[in-house]
Amino acid sequence: MAVNRPKIVALSAPGEGLPAGLEVLRNEAEITFANDSESLKNAIPGAEVLCVTDFRTQALTDAWAYADSLRWIHATSAGVDAILTPEVRDSNIDVTNARGIFDAGIAEYVLGQIISFCKDFTGNQRLQQAHQWQHRETEPVAGRRVLVVGVGSIGRRIAGLCQAIGMEVDGIGRRARPGDTAFGGIYAQADLLSVLPDYDFVVIAAPLTPDTQGLFGEAEFKAMHASARLINIGRGPIVQTDALLAALDNGQIDGAALDVFEQEPLPTDHPLWDQPNARISAHMAGDFIGWERALIEQFVNNFRRWAGGETLNNIVDKTHGFVPSN
Repeated sequence: MAVNRPKIVALSAPGEGLPAGLEVLRNEAEITFANDSESLKNAIPGAEVLCVTDFRTQALTDAWAYADSLRWIHATSAGVDAILTPEVRDSNIDVTNARGIFDAGIAEYVLGQIISFCKDFTGNQRLQQAHQWQHRETEPVAGRRVLVVGVGSIGRRIAGLCQAIGMEVDGIGRRARPGDTAFGGIYAQADLLSVLPDYDFVVIAAPLTPDTQGLFGEAEFKAMHASARLINIGRGPIVQTDALLAALDNGQIDGAALDVFEQEPLPTDHPLWDQPNARISAHMAGDFIGWERALIEQFVNNFRRWAGGETLNNIVDKTHGFVPSN
């Protein structure tokens, strides 16, 4: 007797193919592929599972009327803002994400940026290029105070690495969380302005939600100490770019390391490229060698849980836009 296999649609970015590693499910599911709105409209009818590898996609909104059987959407990213459309939020469809895959890589990136700022590696590089021998003193890393905005799994991994080399680390969550041993203390987001002046580094590790969009603007940069640096590995729209540019120009903060931006890719003529106290990377902070394979292996394992009637891992709270911490 033939056994009905569930239908999976893999939604990738334009120009990309079927994610490597998904073929192991060929005997367990019917797998179809889409990489834009039109192909998704054709692929999604009858599909119970949607695996989204394009974290910028708008295709789901365009094809929503054709999604007649969806039960589960998986994002191969930590952020799920692109797929948490109003229709998905209001549905009974489970949403999961890639929580855990990028934690170590992003924490290493943040630690590297902090050390680079304190030891002024970019200054050394400029002097080397100028063939100039200039003895200088640099800042100690131990004892620096770090505020991590976002206390999920990525924020907690960042806190652990920073604490391991002697930094003091506190967090900002939706609400205060006394007694959480991963941080020195966790303050409520409502208290952000009042605590910002106390930190040498402010690291944004929060997801993009209605509560965090535009969270860092003129008032927040004015509240930060003039010697403080901002590091954003969360989502670009959490920071108001014009306000950040003004803060860098006016010396309200000392520098910024940015892996995410309001507009991606960052246009070649964007003024951030020429900011001497800004460090830019192309949304790659967590992308280690082998990350794409690891993402699909995580999805495959979760699919087998789902097919076996087990509870999915990494279920997103669709009201708040992230997987709740234990």
